Amino acid sequence: MTSVASLSTRLQELHQLTRQTPLFNPVFQLSLDLSRQLESGELSLDKVELLVRELECHSLTSRAQRLRNNLAPVDPDANDAEIAALCADCDFDAFREQWERPSLHAVFTAHPTFLLTPDQSEAVAEAAGSGEEARCITGAERPAVTLDYEHDRAMQAIAHAQDARDRIVRTALREAARRWPDEWRNVAPLPFRFASWVGYDMDGRTDIAWYTSIGFRLAEKARRLVRYADQLAAIDAGHVLLKELTAARDYALARANDFAADLTDPTALSDAANRLTAKDPRKLLTLAPHVARLEDEAAEADTKRAIALKTLAAAMRADGLGMGWIHFRVNASQLHNAIRRRIDPDNTLDLSSKGAVATLRELLAKVQPLRANFAALAIESSTAIRQFLAMAQILHHIDADAPIRMLIAECEQPSTILASLYFAKLFGIEDKVDVSPLFETESALEHGGRFLDALLAEESYRQYARQRGRVCIQTGFSDAGRFVGQIPASLAIERLQGRLAQAMDANGLTDVAALIFNTHGESMGRGAHPGGFDDRLAWPLSPWARRRFARAGIALEPEVSFQGGDGYLHFATPELALATLTRIAVLDPSATDIDAPADPFYRRTDLSLDFYRAIRKHQREHLESATYSRALTAFGLGLLNPTGSRVSRRQSDLSADRDMNLRQIRAIPHNAILQQLGYPVNVISGVGTAADGNYEDLAQLISESERGRQLIRLVRASNALASIKTVAAYGELFNSAYWASRPYRGTETHLSDACEVLAEYLTKDDRTGVFRRLASRLRVDALKLHRLLDLVPDESPLDGRENVRRQIGVLQALRLALFQYMFLRAVSVPAFSRANDISRDDVLEMVFTLRIDDALEQLRRAYPTSFPQPGDFALDEPSDYPDGDNEGYSAIRRDYIDPLERAYGLSLRIGTAIANEFGAHG
Repeated sequence: MTSVASLSTRLQELHQLTRQTPLFNPVFQLSLDLSRQLESGELSLDKVELLVRELECHSLTSRAQRLRNNLAPVDPDANDAEIAALCADCDFDAFREQWERPSLHAVFTAHPTFLLTPDQSEAVAEAAGSGEEARCITGAERPAVTLDYEHDRAMQAIAHAQDARDRIVRTALREAARRWPDEWRNVAPLPFRFASWVGYDMDGRTDIAWYTSIGFRLAEKARRLVRYADQLAAIDAGHVLLKELTAARDYALARANDFAADLTDPTALSDAANRLTAKDPRKLLTLAPHVARLEDEAAEADTKRAIALKTLAAAMRADGLGMGWIHFRVNASQLHNAIRRRIDPDNTLDLSSKGAVATLRELLAKVQPLRANFAALAIESSTAIRQFLAMAQILHHIDADAPIRMLIAECEQPSTILASLYFAKLFGIEDKVDVSPLFETESALEHGGRFLDALLAEESYRQYARQRGRVCIQTGFSDAGRFVGQIPASLAIERLQGRLAQAMDANGLTDVAALIFNTHGESMGRGAHPGGFDDRLAWPLSPWARRRFARAGIALEPEVSFQGGDGYLHFATPELALATLTRIAVLDPSATDIDAPADPFYRRTDLSLDFYRAIRKHQREHLESATYSRALTAFGLGLLNPTGSRVSRRQSDLSADRDMNLRQIRAIPHNAILQQLGYPVNVISGVGTAADGNYEDLAQLISESERGRQLIRLVRASNALASIKTVAAYGELFNSAYWASRPYRGTETHLSDACEVLAEYLTKDDRTGVFRRLASRLRVDALKLHRLLDLVPDESPLDGRENVRRQIGVLQALRLALFQYMFLRAVSVPAFSRANDISRDDVLEMVFTLRIDDALEQLRRAYPTSFPQPGDFALDEPSDYPDGDNEGYSAIRRDYIDPLERAYGLSLRIGTAIANEFGAHG
């Protein structure tokens, strides 16, 4: 078994044995076969690496094919034709209505999903564009995923999105010029807006200095001005506006360099701030005159030049003086701490009380704006107030036009929003800041309707909403999908969106827009539907929810995230960016058919509501189960590569690792661990149990309901990749009986001592029982799920489903074999004396929880191979000691420590391949 094909064949043979012995585990048996080959010398780590390389290559191609299928057609000419066709069956007024409002706001977020190296991302993007196999990029050194790295990748993706939007605008204008030669110049296209929170998201992190955000915004301004100038030069190299744009570009770049430095020193800050705030003819703060001038020129120019000028004007209108709009984000608790300094210094007021709301209402009515400078920013200790001060400086000195979003995580009280309005008014920026509560926790989703009713009933908020022209909310699918389950989360978010439409209607706010930012990742475990772009756009904002706004006469501004390295693949090349935006333009999630027939899923609430509640109950039982928590944290976070600058902090002491709580792991790592263990519990589990006893009626409802079928398409897509046998296999690693029996009857006698040590050590370990109990619970639910699925048509079966499952099975078996190899190396290292409160048992536990870097550090300290030699000293007195060359330590490094490190590195590469087969990280 030295090829992937032979491993796949062997796994298929082993699967047949489950007919004879239901408890037989083919994945673990294949891992044992591989482990025996490794320990006998028949299979070396070099050969294992060749297998891993082949599997990695296949996974990159698999990922590319999924992306291509999701975006097809990718050919630019085909997408130009689709855009032109949008204009074919409408009159000029309808054309303006469609093209002068954004179909979508796309936000480029950067939670930790930068799993692929830049070269691997490029290979996937190339293959997705061409339809060929991906270039095989394996074993490449992973770059450090810093905030600067994330920001640079976000800017590259946005740049491709901007180019794609320009092409779409040009195509639409050409078609308009052909069809309405006397009217088309009156169109002001704005089909998409782009934004980013990379460098501005302060929720859950303290590593972003305030001047970092200022520096990023200045760098974005400089970068956008470069692109504007290049675009204008291509139209007219002698255009009068070029000199002004290039001067503003140079000025912004110089100021960006100022704020890229360490400004903790007051003198350095003062110099940088004074240069930015000083009057300067190059200090461009608005593009409104430039947009007007380009439009005026276009009115008189020939068609070709007019289209080019209007395309540039459209880009300026959409983006302003930056690569896009920006989103700051703080936590509600940070705002609470800030407002208490103003209204409750003794910490006696309940901020959720009516008294607190009344106090804030009065405060808002009386607040007078205060001037603030960069010194105020530097000395402010409150994170929330510092964000408002930073926004004020950006609006005053970088871009006076583009509004800024203030996202508030874990926002469950109207007083939190009123507090944020107070600070916006205090610093004179309430006319440019969109305050947006995030609904993502179970409590927020459950009580969100009452929250919106109370908030929109506040006159001060209604005045603010009318001033801004919109009501903004954010709904999150990552944390919601982890704590509630993806299907219940989607349905709860949908109901919340409906409640927003109802509250806006009831409070006379139908004259403003509803901007709904749905944040999700790229995988089914994080809220992105894998069934194509139609499902992807309808999953977070369903046709039912859209119709609620349309029937109330409320304009809808949908907004979604493209998250991290996974999301940026949609914009990794100009061709992919064009395909992505074309799919969105054609599907147009901002519009809906208000006369569409009612979906029975919303009429038959006697079935659908019970279905929702039962799945949610089942998911909650998992989350509250010590079994589920222990299984997910059995390996700590050691199954995962570092994939972002914002990561979960792992506890430093071993007892904390053993007692790790799921709430210590953020949503993306949580979902990624489920993926790596082989079963996306938060997507699949509970659906079968919810159908138990009512299969026929529920299956009929699902079959007749588009929303119901969409739910099942998600479950099927996840279930097609899932393996309960794999979950159980991970528990067998800790089975004392397995290790005691492995050298039984004279087999592998050279492993007898190591296996005995493992068997004895693991007699007190609970993980085998934990994984077995979890697998049993999953199996019972899965049996019921399969009964339901048998009654519902499979609308989008996964191509080559069994081949994909075997590919993942081989990856899992190979990793399990490497883990066994690591366990055996760890227990075979000679015992060393306790040092710095670290014992040999502690090192073993580090290996068992995949804290390999910590274990290697301790082992290398116990067995050093680099130390002073007698020849390093110029001494006259002779010495016969030391009389050895310490070869023993070098042998320990060679035979145990270095192989342990290499095996773990290979296991992480396998983890990347598994994520690619699933379609995304997490």
